[in-house]
Amino acid sequence: MPDSWPLKDKDLKIGILGMTEGNGHPYSWSAIFNGYSKEHMDKSPYPGIAEYLNKQPSGNFGIKDAHITHICCDNYDDALSVAKCSNIKNVVKKPEDMIGKVDAVICATDIPSEHVTRCRPFIEAGIPVFIDKPLADNEEDLKTFISWKNSGSHFISSSSMRYKKSLEPYHKNHHELGELMYICQPMCKKWETYGIHALESVYPFLGPGFLTVQNTGTYQSNMVHITHKSGCDVHIPVKKEMYGAFSVTLLVGRYGNIALSDNDHYYSFKKQLEMFVRYLRTGIEPFDFKETIELTKMVIAGIQSLKLGGGVIILDDINKR
Repeated sequence: MPDSWPLKDKDLKIGILGMTEGNGHPYSWSAIFNGYSKEHMDKSPYPGIAEYLNKQPSGNFGIKDAHITHICCDNYDDALSVAKCSNIKNVVKKPEDMIGKVDAVICATDIPSEHVTRCRPFIEAGIPVFIDKPLADNEEDLKTFISWKNSGSHFISSSSMRYKKSLEPYHKNHHELGELMYICQPMCKKWETYGIHALESVYPFLGPGFLTVQNTGTYQSNMVHITHKSGCDVHIPVKKEMYGAFSVTLLVGRYGNIALSDNDHYYSFKKQLEMFVRYLRTGIEPFDFKETIELTKMVIAGIQSLKLGGGVIILDDINKR
């Protein structure tokens, strides 16, 4: 069983779970904690990860007294590759083999429909978990996570885009723009897995109070319109290969506008992981779990709206059925 909660100042042994297609988080997140072998990372299946890691000075790696010590992937060879690249000492064949050996677990997979199954052994063992975005993509799984949280389980979930370097100064201070009236946050890949990146980029500007979601696009090209109690409208277009979307956010206020952009993925990933470590040590969530619930409802609503041919989904109706 894990130590008493919170974990305070102990040296943290953290396990990491992977991998899903196109998602190299076990490589990069483990490197942020442990440092990495440039020789091996340059040969990894994710050249983009090697590229942004190689830009960082050596002093930027590491989170004080916290290390990735164990890894388990669906494909054992993937786990061996990550371990070699990111200095992980222990490779296990089953996720449950980590129980009793780690203080916390990172579920670094982004297929939300699998998260309940992947996280259940650790939640039930009382091990705190960080869950990659989005937390869930259906109402039943969201109910399960809410039930676990209400029963005292320790877990958090977020998109790294919440911590995007170019956006942070404007989260609470955009007075020169006036009241925000419109936000456009485009995104690549697909709504089910990457829509949460756009949603969590937008959320800190407006806070709670999202009302409706309408997806008038297609599975390949989503066009999502979201309303907020403040009167601000949000548009999120999502297209598979629109990779330039990651770097730009448009804010339009009553008096002005600004397009914010950066490509510093390392900064946002590291801050997200630092917030998880702070949570482990203090027990204080980086933001209220109610925000995660609201964000997850918007992911679900976007899926439901598309299935209804572009119908408007009222967020308050989700989980009332």
